Amino acid sequence: MSEVYSVDVEITAPVYDTEVTDRVADAITNVFPNADVEQRPGELHAETHDLAHFSELLHRREILDTARGVFFDTLQGDRFSFTLKKQAAFEGVVTFSVGEPDELGEIHVSVRVEEPDVESFIDHIAPPTQDGRPIDPDRSA
Repeated sequence: MSEVYSVDVEITAPVYDTEVTDRVADAITNVFPNADVEQRPGELHAETHDLAHFSELLHRREILDTARGVFFDTLQGDRFSFTLKKQAAFEGVVTFSVGEPDELGEIHVSVRVEEPDVESFIDHIAPPTQDGRPIDPDRSA
């Protein structure tokens, strides 16, 4: 039986004068296809309750360990956050922005987990790995 997850995801991205707003919106929805995007002065704001596609992108790029590191480094109570490079997101690729800000801007994501708990949710979207492969908790002996 699969767990039922209850999460609130807030996504914000600045829209610079040199950018086309629709392209920034596409960057968000290419990674978070179920997000409801709205325009605000100087930025886009979006909300979603589903990170299934995002998780699939992490698996596809084989960056689960990187994602887990970012998520656990920012963990505070029932929340974690991360920043994605906007240009990569426009291409439908997850690239975490760490260190220097990206010149094309970033997408800021804050995740609040209501059910079951934040650690279980992180394990769900970015499972622990062994030799680069996800460990299936149901198969561990």
